[in-house]
Amino acid sequence: MFDSLSDRLTGVFDRLRGRGALGEQDVRDAMREVRIALLEADVALPVARSFIDAVTEKAVGHSVLKSVTPGQQVVKIVNDELIAMLGGEDAAPLDLDAKPPVVIMMVGLQGSGKTTTTAKLARMIREKHGKKALMASLDVNRPAAQEQLKVLGEQVDVSTLPIITGQQPVDIAKRAMESARLQAADVLLLDTAGRLHVDEALMAEMKAVASISKPHEVLLVVDSLTGQDAVNVAQNFSEEIDLTGVILTRMDGDARGGAALSMRAVTGKPIKFAGTGEKLDALEAFHPSRVANRILGMGDVVSLVERAAQVVEKEDADRMAERMMKGQFDMNDLRTQLRQMQNMGGLGMLAGMLPGMKKAKAAMQQSGMDDNVLVRMDAIIGSMTAKERANPALLNAKRKRRVAAGSGTQVQDINRLLKMHQEMGKAMKQIKKMGGLKGLGALFGKGGLDAAMPGLGGGKGGLPGMGGGQIPADLQNLLKKK
Repeated sequence: MFDSLSDRLTGVFDRLRGRGALGEQDVRDAMREVRIALLEADVALPVARSFIDAVTEKAVGHSVLKSVTPGQQVVKIVNDELIAMLGGEDAAPLDLDAKPPVVIMMVGLQGSGKTTTTAKLARMIREKHGKKALMASLDVNRPAAQEQLKVLGEQVDVSTLPIITGQQPVDIAKRAMESARLQAADVLLLDTAGRLHVDEALMAEMKAVASISKPHEVLLVVDSLTGQDAVNVAQNFSEEIDLTGVILTRMDGDARGGAALSMRAVTGKPIKFAGTGEKLDALEAFHPSRVANRILGMGDVVSLVERAAQVVEKEDADRMAERMMKGQFDMNDLRTQLRQMQNMGGLGMLAGMLPGMKKAKAAMQQSGMDDNVLVRMDAIIGSMTAKERANPALLNAKRKRRVAAGSGTQVQDINRLLKMHQEMGKAMKQIKKMGGLKGLGALFGKGGLDAAMPGLGGGKGGLPGMGGGQIPADLQNLLKKK
């Protein structure tokens, strides 16, 4: 998400940082480029204008232009203003602090992903908040809408209100309220009907349902891919009904990001969640500060750690740590690592969330690499016998030909994977020599990330072999093959 905007802004600020001194005209020229980038990203014109005015006013100040690192100071000002535009430092949480059943009313146009998002939110309420939820579909217009929610409810293990053919939305809402009380549900999610556009019938129906159910949260679901139109829809809804927040769907496919950047400023309502994929666990809390960091190429390590905590099994992590302490690392361990990378979103996603890895990600794309490389490496390891995975030294020429044939690859690919495994094994031994994980942690504590790995945290040294964003030759050759 935000790829095109991030690339444009990164280029502008790289040029600013490359200059030892900045004049007022330099800042104004850079802000003109930023303004164009925002408008091309489909940010609403008033929002872009207000943002640029605020940044320019602060950036042309004496303390910035005369500072030791004026380029960095300007980037910090832009980052702070981005966070403010997106809604402030902290994520706006889902408010469930009310007498149960807490009613959450989902509204939006048809096709915005409202029904799927309702199921995703119900799953999150059950798993992360530990509360009992009930879902009810009030959509009697769209064919099979109620059946769709029922199927999704079974998939996320959340109860849905039984369907009564011919019942109207207000009557369904009344029955849902009563059912939620009888079942002692903590939260009731009402999936209201949508229309192809905002009209009087849609608004009248929503207001009637709201008057009956007295919702504690009214969440507007909008498709971020519709760009400026999503902002217009949000503005229309906010004028007609008392919204408490916005959920942006298909954020993973929105390279521009204009809807997210404009939404808070236009509606005055916080973006609470972002849909990041089709899977029913692909709903994330929207953190303005983290999003701003990713837009400016600063990475999002906190989200990466959270995603890892969800994906990586504790038993696997403990086992891996124990083997690392012993200096052991076989093909089974490598396969576990590869699968965890796949589950976390692949190479591109990981590179985009690590600070200083923007150029490395670009180098991957230019080299013709893609996330299918993880699948191919997994296929190679899967074609080995259990003994070969435990002891890769057994792989002689004959065995390599068999593995290549079984995985649909070539012997050269097997050799590259083995070399990669050897290099990772050496790294594990180095960690052991440094005193294991505790020793490594102590090293990170002295001077932080730059001291431990110059360049990864923003220094000039760079990772060995990365060469300002270049992928190491061996890994590049391994990943290049389609």
